[in-house]
Amino acid sequence: MISIFITISVSGQGFENSKSIFDGKTMKGWKALPEKNESLWKVRDSVLVGGDGVLKISENNYLYTTDHFEDFEFRCLFRLSGDADTGLINSGIQYRSQIVDGNMMGYQADIGNGYWGDIYDEHRRGKLVGGEMHTLKNLLRNDGWNSYVIRVKGDFHELYINGVKTNEYLEKDSTVSKSGLIGIQLHSGGNAKIEFRDITITDLNKQ
Repeated sequence: MISIFITISVSGQGFENSKSIFDGKTMKGWKALPEKNESLWKVRDSVLVGGDGVLKISENNYLYTTDHFEDFEFRCLFRLSGDADTGLINSGIQYRSQIVDGNMMGYQADIGNGYWGDIYDEHRRGKLVGGEMHTLKNLLRNDGWNSYVIRVKGDFHELYINGVKTNEYLEKDSTVSKSGLIGIQLHSGGNAKIEFRDITITDLNKQ
């Protein structure tokens, strides 16, 4: 028998222009959308938690940063759980996004079965490109902790899950904003629970 041990870590990288955007204790610097569902989001044991895995999620919810970001490398650990028999169990990481007419609009690095590593354009153009699962399927922990890296500079986007490149995308529409909010999605459907920790961002314009 061959045992394979995978160590997932995004903290302590020590990049000169990196900073944490979640203090592990509060939701300072983050806001809920819609605001009336702010109670869905909590901080527990240094983990940012959306949903509880028990109650069904009736509408899409987001927790987004108050700061805007342009060219960056975003890193985190995440865990998605829930019973698929109760409905869709799905999440995602919004980036270069805006709030438009009460909706989160912009790029999304997708999370969930059938969507892993996709780049989706929330409330705008829909799915842009599907994630490559050939290698990732052997490393993915469907209901355990995984790592996500989003690297975007200029018009070029790259996604990595557990160190595996799942996607790259070149934006050809010059009217699409190159700056925006970062957000966490809790998708409507089943009794989903999404957890994030060790959330950092590196400013690529200062390298």
